[in-house]
Amino acid sequence: MALLVRDIMMKYGREHLGFVWLILEPMLLTIGVLILWSVLKGGYEHGLRIVELVLTGYMLLTLWRHVTTSPVLLLRRSTAIFYHQKVSHFDVFFSRIVLEFGGTTAALVIVTLTLFLMGIIDPTIDWALFIGGWLAMAGLASGAGAIILAATELNETMERFIQPIQYLLVPISGVFFLVEWLPSDAQRLVLLNPLVHCYEMFRAGFFNNNIETHFSVPYVLAWIFILNFLGMMFIEKVRNNFQPI
Repeated sequence: MALLVRDIMMKYGREHLGFVWLILEPMLLTIGVLILWSVLKGGYEHGLRIVELVLTGYMLLTLWRHVTTSPVLLLRRSTAIFYHQKVSHFDVFFSRIVLEFGGTTAALVIVTLTLFLMGIIDPTIDWALFIGGWLAMAGLASGAGAIILAATELNETMERFIQPIQYLLVPISGVFFLVEWLPSDAQRLVLLNPLVHCYEMFRAGFFNNNIETHFSVPYVLAWIFILNFLGMMFIEKVRNNFQPI
């Protein structure tokens, strides 16, 4: 808990709304994208409401981006904390992951509830798939974030590649499309990307069987295990090599 409070103060400060931005930041970005897409694309896309399509895509994208980019050079920025012998590199990493996951999840709840109360979206939700898709994305992002942390700590140049890779992933991750809309050959290709399965699962829960979705829970779980296993191994390597100044 102490590390969470510290992270909030370091990232958002003690003034000007402070930790409230933890929730407001992803919430405002999502609302902005919802409005922009509604104006540009009209009310529907392939029979789905644009608002619902963007909501189910962009909130997961926000979760992925926040959890994977926040660990960049995290250890170098937290050097002072390691003088407390009880605080490990893993503590610092998991504290930041919990912070980003909690803020983005709170934003999801507030935006979804607000749109529902306004009558803009329907309450057709299969909670098991809805929550499962969200947690699956968090699991993938946590593993990827651990690998990114280790990569940037071992070589600062790696930081320059993070954002380009993030942008390249967007068109093939399922943010703004459903697998069912693609030709069969393209479907097989995009389903190699584990992120696509998270979007499909999340939307299957949100639309509650009103759409055709394609996802494999074992496939996603395998990727979550592999990424997190590798990530923890790499952080251990960084811990052995990292010398606080």
